[in-house]
Amino acid sequence: MSEDVRLGATYKTLALPTNWSERRFTMNWNEAARIDWGTIALFGYGIALGILLADTGLAETIGTSIADAFGFTSLLAVSAISAIIAILISETTSNTASATIVVPIVIPIASAAGLDPLIPALAAVFGASFGFMMPVSTPQNAVVYGSGMIPITKMVRSGVFFDVVGLILIVLLIPVMAGLIVA
Repeated sequence: MSEDVRLGATYKTLALPTNWSERRFTMNWNEAARIDWGTIALFGYGIALGILLADTGLAETIGTSIADAFGFTSLLAVSAISAIIAILISETTSNTASATIVVPIVIPIASAAGLDPLIPALAAVFGASFGFMMPVSTPQNAVVYGSGMIPITKMVRSGVFFDVVGLILIVLLIPVMAGLIVA
């Protein structure tokens, strides 16, 4: 890292030069130090977890176990469980990681029930986008929480409401959407 003293301030430059000859960069060290690095790390951990679950076959084992334990046979029940699992996992990991984790779990559940996995997988994908309670759930949540203007308690209260509404909409509308797509 180099010292930038041309603008009258002494600070270490960090990354991505915008004007190399003037030593201007997109971010200086003081700005980088204010980033909520814990939230960014949680996004990365979630994506790594999703990839590992799929690559090791653990996702398929979990899906088969859930199907055997509950014995689902209804498309509505499998879609609802898919969306619930996705929403719950989405509260602790990013949307991308949630979809990466849940879809490989949902496919064996649907297959064990003798159902086409398209609708439950769509329910899981949409459910992965409905994690609204925690900062790590979506990048938008992370930005809002990182601003310090919204306390975590308010995020959780509001998030529960939106998660329930989202679950209801997913379960009711995904079969309709899939019917339009397939037809």
